[in-house]
Amino acid sequence: MLAGVAAAFLHDLHQAEEYRDALSTVWGLAALLALALAAFGYGFTSWWFTSYRIDETELRVATGVLFRRTKHFRIDRLQAVDINRPLVGRLLGVAKLQLDLAGGKDELAYLTERDARELRSELLARAAGVAPDSGEAPERELVKVPPKELMVSIGLKLTTWWAVIGSLALALIPALLSGNWLLVLFAVPALATAARVTFLKYMREFGWTVAESPDGLRIDYGLLDRSHETVPPGRVQSLCFQQPLLWRGRDWMRVHMAVAGSRNNVLLPVAPREVALGTAARILPGVDIAAVLTRPVPRRARWRAPLWWRGLACGADGDVFVVRHGVLGRTVSVMPHAKVQSVRRTQGPWQRGLGLASVHLDAAAGSTLTASHRDAEEADRIVSAQSERSRIGRRNALPERWMSTPVPAPAPDDSREGRPDPGTDGRPPDRPSEKDGLVPPN
Repeated sequence: MLAGVAAAFLHDLHQAEEYRDALSTVWGLAALLALALAAFGYGFTSWWFTSYRIDETELRVATGVLFRRTKHFRIDRLQAVDINRPLVGRLLGVAKLQLDLAGGKDELAYLTERDARELRSELLARAAGVAPDSGEAPERELVKVPPKELMVSIGLKLTTWWAVIGSLALALIPALLSGNWLLVLFAVPALATAARVTFLKYMREFGWTVAESPDGLRIDYGLLDRSHETVPPGRVQSLCFQQPLLWRGRDWMRVHMAVAGSRNNVLLPVAPREVALGTAARILPGVDIAAVLTRPVPRRARWRAPLWWRGLACGADGDVFVVRHGVLGRTVSVMPHAKVQSVRRTQGPWQRGLGLASVHLDAAAGSTLTASHRDAEEADRIVSAQSERSRIGRRNALPERWMSTPVPAPAPDDSREGRPDPGTDGRPPDRPSEKDGLVPPN
């Protein structure tokens, strides 16, 4: 409310001076005090009339002073229950509970951090079908992204360099053409905008940690505003492994995930290949993504995609469908057969003349995998085979609810001897081969 009053005064400085001359210091302070009391009274009244109640099947949240409103959240429809702690909330020791459901999202704000953790634990326990008083499930840390590695990865992205080069070009080209070097100063706000975007990305992904617990993968991130999310593996519709050009020398990857109802689509902002594949194995147990054989597109596809046709490939095994694309930067997308909701074959006029077609696999959360520019007869076979694989996959799929298998407690000492490597189930990671698209060619 105070920020709104300040904006109204600053909008017209001349009018603000007239108000200042008309009001004495005492009356001005009295007006500010009255506004502060009104804002506090509104907030206090809203908090006083907000309550929540939880039972075996739903969470009910009642709000409103004059007009009462009650929201009913079915526990079996919960996609995720997350805790968000903004900077001011962390200073005051409060947090808000983010509720992601199949039909949307909502929040309960603000609770003390202790109450938020306890309510979250109870909701997760009831969703998993265990005793609600069992307490918060234990967790085991799998990956923690070092701040230095995160900073270097952002600096090695081409988008960062294009922002800097574009900002300098917008200022240097007019200066060179006109001879007025004062125009170079216009590069300052453009560079400041690029630096701000880069710094905000670093602050958001700072301290990125992925841990495993019986209720799913827990993701914590944020420098000032800390967020805590829980991703049930059964809710992940697809995974995407990205490797920008400048990351290939360090063999780093960025892992995206598609989860219905979730605000976050990043599983790992940056990680070595073995770590990224090991973390993905917690979501797709028993699936060796690197072993899936992918087939390239026919040579005549170069007339449809002359620059990047060599990077197009797709393949499948008994568990997942894999699509690869990219020549300089590599992208590999993976979708379990059980998550496929529809299979489409499309063919444009240019493709029809070349005897090509594209196959699209659709899943929830707006996730789509596209195998572009395949041979038309091969595309028909893919559609037919994928329909059968999806039917078998849905029949054999595990429940999409929370995990109930307990996580073994870590060893009390720091020795790694006799302990399984997180993300590999104790087995040494298989070195991917070039055919799967996860390893750049020599």
